Parts: sequence; structure tokens; C-alpha cells
Amino acid sequence: MQKHIRKSSADSSADLGRNRLSWKSATGPLEIPMTNDYLFRALMQRNNHVLKGLICSLLHMSPEDIASAVITNPIELGDVIDQKTFMLDIKVFLNASTLINLEMQVINRHNWPERSLSYLCRAFDNLHQGEEYENIRPVIQISLLDFTLFKDHPEFYATYKFQNVKNYTVYSDKLRLSVLDLNRIDLATKEDKYYQTDYWAALFKAATWEEIKMLAQKNEFISEASATIYELSQEEKVRLQCEAREDFYRQQKGTERRMEKLTVENQKLISEYEKLLGWAREHGYKD
Repeated sequence: MQKHIRKSSADSSADLGRNRLSWKSATGPLEIPMTNDYLFRALMQRNNHVLKGLICSLLHMSPEDIASAVITNPIELGDVIDQKTFMLDIKVFLNASTLINLEMQVINRHNWPERSLSYLCRAFDNLHQGEEYENIRPVIQISLLDFTLFKDHPEFYATYKFQNVKNYTVYSDKLRLSVLDLNRIDLATKEDKYYQTDYWAALFKAATWEEIKMLAQKNEFISEASATIYELSQEEKVRLQCEAREDFYRQQKGTERRMEKLTVENQKLISEYEKLLGWAREHGYKD
């Protein structure tokens, strides 16, 4: 009869250590793209150190400035999600004073300004009954987009505030939106590079383990993230949810392509109709 031997805490720690180092031997394409919003959520929820590192970069803070970063809407990683009701945005309570809504967005539904404003305003309504208005907590909406929001005015990392249109006086510093365009790393400024925001964007756009390893050599938080990403990719339940999200993206993109094709065809028909109508009027035909 086979005996079941319980591993000691030392053995378990050794296994964990080996697993965390295994990512360094990983090669080739990533099974799950880093833009996968479920993987992004899992990474930030699993590793608080990485979450703090990303926030430091995006808010231009130093690690010493962050006492706490608490995710207030954690999920059970690996559980099946309901596409109709489930949101993968991450709500973070920073230093027990500032609310951050952090989200990876892959599909361009052409309504992101409105959606992000909606998220921002909901979070801004955060007073408890009896609290004074001056005690309302600052709110920051940070969007990581795998598409360019304003194609006529592309920018790698843009920040928007509520301010006077004439003299640019800030009406309130408690409302702020920031947008990181993962596809325009080429537009990163000196300030973006100083806070290594371009490294984070390169991580999320990485397609191979070789790319991730190069970035990990230059940033301790990304090195930590790499180990956690590898761990998560080995967990079947998490991997299945990530794959389900990829299927969802493909379906959505397929629908968008079909809608764009129909729009182009409709525009052609309208143009042909207008030409025919113009010709008819020129030749004395009535509508």
C-alpha cells in the first residue's frame, strides 16, 4: 500500500523557489498575450509588489511613496466569468486615500472616452453618509489601451485634468484620467522613459519570453512580474479563463470586421444612389 507523504514547509518552499526560477528557462512565443485582460488582472492581484511597481511608473512616484495598494474588488482566480456582467477593471485603494481604476482594454468599441468618464464619475461619488464634500477621495482612471484613442493626436502616455479652457487653472486635482497607448511606444517622452513606463508597455506588448527576459534585466518589478506570469500560465484554471478571453476577442474582432465591411458597402450604395439621383435631376426627372 502506497504511503502518502506530506511535504514539509521547507520542501514546499523549495518547490516554490524552483517554480519561480523556471521562467528564466522559458523560450519561444507566449501562449497567452500579455494584453489579455484576465492575465493582466491575475498578475496584479497575485503579486502586490508588481502592482505597486506599475502604479509607481504610471503615477511618477517612487516605491517609498507607496505605503499600501489594496485591490478592493478581488476575484477568485480561475472561476468562470460571465461576459454580460463581469468587469475586469481593477479598483485600487492607494495609501488609504486615493482611488484608482486600472484597466487593460483590447477591443476598440469607439466609446472609450465615454466609458472611462463613466467609470471615473462612479468612483468619484465615494462619500459615505454624513461625510463633508471636502473629504471626497481623489480618483484616477488609468487605461492601458491596445489601440490608439485619438488617431489625429497620437500620444504614448496622456493625462487629462478638469481645468479652465482659457487660463488652464485646474478646477480640481481630485479628478484625473490617464491613457497609455501600448502601440505608440515610439512616442515615449524623456519623462516616460525616466519612469520606465515604456518598459511596462513593452512588457504588455511582448510576444516572446526572450523579449520579457531582456526587459526583466532592466527593471526589478518586471523581473518579479515575469516569474508570476510564468506561474499563472502553469495554472490550468487561470489559463483556461485567459484562453476564453482570447476566443471572446476573436469573436468581437470578427464582428467588427463584418460591420466595417457592411458600412463600406452601404457608403458605396449611398454614393451610387446620390450620383444617380443627381443625373436624374440634371435630365429633368423628378424625385
